[in-house]
Amino acid sequence: MKKVFAVVLAGGLSLAILLGLTGCGGSGDGGSAGGGDSVTVGLLHSLTGPMAISEKSVRDAEVLAIEEINAAGGVLGKQIKYIEEDGASEPATFATKAEKLVGQNKVATVFGCWTSSSRKAVKSIFEEYGSLLWYPVQYEGMEQSPNIIYTGAAPNQQIVPAIEYLIEQGYKKFFLLGSDYVFPRTANMIIKAQVAAAGSETVGEEYAAMDQTDFAAIIAKIEAAKPDVIVNTLNGTGNVSFFKQMSEKNYDASKYMTMSFSIAEEEVAAIGANILKDHLVSWNYYQTTDTAENTKFVAAYKAKFGAGRVTSDPAEAAYDGVYLWKAAVEKAGSFDVDKVLTAIKSGGISFQAPEGKVVINGENQHLSKPVRIGKVGSDGLINEVFATPSPVAPDPYLTTYDWAVAANIKPLE
Repeated sequence: MKKVFAVVLAGGLSLAILLGLTGCGGSGDGGSAGGGDSVTVGLLHSLTGPMAISEKSVRDAEVLAIEEINAAGGVLGKQIKYIEEDGASEPATFATKAEKLVGQNKVATVFGCWTSSSRKAVKSIFEEYGSLLWYPVQYEGMEQSPNIIYTGAAPNQQIVPAIEYLIEQGYKKFFLLGSDYVFPRTANMIIKAQVAAAGSETVGEEYAAMDQTDFAAIIAKIEAAKPDVIVNTLNGTGNVSFFKQMSEKNYDASKYMTMSFSIAEEEVAAIGANILKDHLVSWNYYQTTDTAENTKFVAAYKAKFGAGRVTSDPAEAAYDGVYLWKAAVEKAGSFDVDKVLTAIKSGGISFQAPEGKVVINGENQHLSKPVRIGKVGSDGLINEVFATPSPVAPDPYLTTYDWAVAANIKPLE
């Protein structure tokens, strides 16, 4: 997520992004995605607005994967070029830019979005144009589009195991805090059903606007509710404001433990390790994940973007997405979206990723992934305190959980 958002200029774009726009993207090959000796893809992320704090690292990881693939010979003998668009943290802008990429630029595929609101804003566009989006962030589930590959966690690969962990650790009184959009509201529907089924209690539920900076009223409600744990689904700059204001009241993990679903190493760097020390998070990957592939990934990321930058789960999932697209294209023997999707649906598309081997489920187009609960350290890194022994198969609709079926959880639009 945050990678040290140090290099942000007054206009909201980082130096690295500006260099990327002039050096690798441009206008591609005139709209023919696979013409000549190159193939053009689209990158669609928030380079400005409250979500830029998180999405910059995702964009950077995609650029790294593209450059690595090009250095190794490209895809089907073609070098990858990219066109970059700024969703500006606004779902409507994401929709406009998505239509430009697939309708006007005719890119071979798009890697992009973060919030579920932005994903839902572009979903119908990819379906109508028959194009393909690689979505890199954990989300609330309750969705399956034939034109989206979900490389982040489904709810049974992040939300559900995190709540199971908290219950096993003895937490019984849950306060739910989130940004006011689709992911937090749906996640909290899931959490409330899971908590109730376990005989525990939800003692509060509050939402903040995406650009909200004053959390005094919400903190007062937390104080009154006296929860054992706060389950946090804030996104973007809201996390910075909330935790800094909690810290101003000397509220640390020993007073109000939090379990966060959108705080990774980037956000820790922005908020401060001293503030987040010992708080819990749930992801599938951390910079500290112990695999040979991750050692190479972290080294390459730092070599390209700076020794002070950190990797994160969404960045790693975005990196995986580019390599999985390459694998699907090579299996299909074509950049044609229908042929690529046929290859994906046939099964077996995988990548030995930094988090461990990931495989696309050909039926629901989500990945099998390991689950890791982590604790923030004083050095700003996140250390694993629990991990599943093997990758967990995706269950985006939670059909394998009796309590979820009984709760009749429905997607929000």
